[in-house]
Amino acid sequence: MSAAVALYVSKRVLIDEALVPASVYVDAAGRIVRVDPGVVAPTDPDLAYHDFTAYTLLPGLVDSHVHLNEPGRTEWEGFASGTRAAASGGVTTVVDMPLNAIPPTTTVANLHTKLGAAAGQCFVDVAFWGGVIPGNAPDLRPLVDEGVRGFKCFMINSGVDEFPAVDESDIATAMDTLAGTGAIYMFHAEMEDEHNHPAEITTAPEEYSTFLASRPDTFETKAIDTIVRTAQASANPSGLLLHVVHVSSAEVLPVLARAQSEQLRISAETCFHYLTFCAEEVPRAGTQYKCCPPIRSRANRELLWRALEDGVLSTVVSDHSPCTPELKQGDFFSAWGGVSGLGLGLSVLWTQASKRGISLAKVMQWTSANTARQAGLYGRKGVIAVGADADFVVFNEDAEFVVGQNQLVFKNKVSPYLGMKLRGVVERTILRNGVVYIRDEGVGAVPKGALILERVVA
Repeated sequence: MSAAVALYVSKRVLIDEALVPASVYVDAAGRIVRVDPGVVAPTDPDLAYHDFTAYTLLPGLVDSHVHLNEPGRTEWEGFASGTRAAASGGVTTVVDMPLNAIPPTTTVANLHTKLGAAAGQCFVDVAFWGGVIPGNAPDLRPLVDEGVRGFKCFMINSGVDEFPAVDESDIATAMDTLAGTGAIYMFHAEMEDEHNHPAEITTAPEEYSTFLASRPDTFETKAIDTIVRTAQASANPSGLLLHVVHVSSAEVLPVLARAQSEQLRISAETCFHYLTFCAEEVPRAGTQYKCCPPIRSRANRELLWRALEDGVLSTVVSDHSPCTPELKQGDFFSAWGGVSGLGLGLSVLWTQASKRGISLAKVMQWTSANTARQAGLYGRKGVIAVGADADFVVFNEDAEFVVGQNQLVFKNKVSPYLGMKLRGVVERTILRNGVVYIRDEGVGAVPKGALILERVVA
């Protein structure tokens, strides 16, 4: 066992899904080497002693759905600004989505372009998703070898020309190509055809109800039916990890639950905004709420919460998808679709969960342990245990704050969370034993994040 150089103590440390008194020893490489029950007093002068008994010590969050947009659309977000926002909210690892950057992460050459842009800029650790688009099946295994954690595709127009949607044939080919790699295959699960396409929108584009009607629940149900059917018909129906990103419609939950009960390896996530907002409260022309799939009804929101508690949905992510303020102007059809909230998620989710009697340990399972598993990083990330990185959130569970411009650390300060009163304050964020954020001082000046490029384990 490596010699410890630092000791972290608290009366509430998340160990094995329970908040207990514990003492956590960390070595010079920033790895946890020992965890003892109880709060150990400072006795060794050579051991840096960090007393957080006034707060709760949690594993750093792993946000597995973030659009950092660099290179190509760095005016929307970038590695520096996005990872600073992550650090301010206790997120110690983000997984970057393959689209909205130019070029997208669909070839090894494009990945190397992105890595060059990221080098030396990241304030937290960053891993990468690759993309599945029509015709790039030969690029998928080489991208796995280069260290991407998995792949995402769109089953509907993505909104950017360089990342076209796939059809059923593309999906089947990608499933066969990725079998046995250990990589996860993820889906933006909206799909339209002549049977479920809504009537043409001709009036009231500034009304949220008009926009909601244009992205009906059937878009999501059709897509997930297609995923399940295609997977079951593949050569390896239970072998490949599948994942549905940003579920917004409760109507898909029975389909997911049935597929999971039939041993199809399919998981699904929802987002902080789907668990917080509801269609009934979105204001006229409130384009900061626009996202795809859309925020749905209050009753729908409560069913998503129930699905999390039941395990049908297993992760909660930001889907931070920013743009410039100009692109958020106009009506619900002309404005860019994406909610900005990176760095607010822990407080947002804890605010809502605590109202429902849901434990902080469960919140961390959805935002840290399970997201780390999704990205093939659990054990190194997402847990306070021997062998894991010393990534911690020092959290004040009961403190409250109102979201103002200063709490929006990301580049473009347009967000539906502005003005909200939230419960739970991140006091410090610690990355591999290094402090990267202090509440009263902000994010440090020197980027300490690493790029995670180890090959995913099959």
